[in-house]
Amino acid sequence: MLAAAPDAASVAAGRKLSGPASWTETGASASPHALWGLCAGSGKKPYQTVIDLAVLAFKCSCPSRKFPCKHSLGLLLLWSSGNVPDQDAPSAFAAEWLEAREKRAARPAAAAGAAPADPAAAARRTARRGEQVSGGVADLDLWLRDQARTGIAGADHAGYALTEPVAARLVDAQAPGLAGAVRQLSSVAASGDGWPGRLLEDLALLRLLVVAHQRLDSLPADLAATVRTRIGYPVRTEDVLAGTPVRDRWDVLALHDSTEDRLTVRRVHLRGTASGRSVLVLSFGARQQPLDASLVPGTTLDADVHLYPGSAAVRGIVGTRYAEPDMLGDAAGESIADAVARWAGAVAADPWTTEIPVVLDAVTVLPSGGGGTTGWRVVDPSGTTLPVHASSSLWVLLAVAGGHPVTVVGDLEHHTLHARSVRTVDGLVTL
Repeated sequence: MLAAAPDAASVAAGRKLSGPASWTETGASASPHALWGLCAGSGKKPYQTVIDLAVLAFKCSCPSRKFPCKHSLGLLLLWSSGNVPDQDAPSAFAAEWLEAREKRAARPAAAAGAAPADPAAAARRTARRGEQVSGGVADLDLWLRDQARTGIAGADHAGYALTEPVAARLVDAQAPGLAGAVRQLSSVAASGDGWPGRLLEDLALLRLLVVAHQRLDSLPADLAATVRTRIGYPVRTEDVLAGTPVRDRWDVLALHDSTEDRLTVRRVHLRGTASGRSVLVLSFGARQQPLDASLVPGTTLDADVHLYPGSAAVRGIVGTRYAEPDMLGDAAGESIADAVARWAGAVAADPWTTEIPVVLDAVTVLPSGGGGTTGWRVVDPSGTTLPVHASSSLWVLLAVAGGHPVTVVGDLEHHTLHARSVRTVDGLVTL
């Protein structure tokens, strides 16, 4: 439960509200599997807190921008200590929210089974968007040719400000994936020593994507889906859920939030205990919108996972859940050599791959000799090493590992590990 907290301060505040004296009304029901309560606040009306225990979703009437808030965490802790009475049915405010959630969940399924209101109009919209994207891609191709013709010698001094008009044009052309890739060029140009080589590589990958889009109709289906995704064509959730799922017992091994283009992005690492497949589940929120909190690190979920179309197929959506989550059991990871081989395979299938989820088994954390944040690495029993990125919580990683072999979960990017969590014999710790 505490793994769902946004930060340590929320955990501390939640513990203060985990006693019966903080709550004027509480209850828990088995069908629906829910938890609710009224918590006294600074105003006249108590805060109404509801938790859908089936998928661990939260709702509270408090003004907090943290999600879940301290009231939700306090109620969870109160329930876990056995101080919330069982009820036959939720209270009125809890039932209203739970019913609204059920209706929203039913809409995509209903929409998936319904025929388009006007198939001809839908086809025209698709064709019109294709024309807009093609126009934006053609303009990008011209700009890339200009970069090759005029050179990039002054890019680091100008901060590569020329990218913003190009990115804005691609947004207008409904190619947001390309727009994001163009904007990223600016940070590459200002990244320090060796930036010309990295910038040229990224420009070349953009040119490769332009050529691939021009030949979209002749590409294999998986590669065509990859190109569409990189360009920014939308992929409907209903279409992904309509595909053949992979059913497994999925270990939830890491959760990491970041901010990209004014959106909060949540990345959750899953690993199938039978298939050994690593999958990344993404959710997005804008302006403090709540993110999916149903996948809690340290649990195992018996569920279907539907994979997004594409050559690498590392992103997925959780579909049908067959049971409530269990505590994390024993599961093997992979060697560094196997993880690097998977990285090579992902890049071969999708040249625009930036990272893949990995679970490194029995690795020892080795800090740098100088005591700084550069030069850290992990080594497995075979002696193979892998650098650890300085953005990882290095000292926490070292403290948790304690010099012993541990399982490290993270993202592998260009032969560098971004550590997200570490698992020892005592349990899973999110970094």
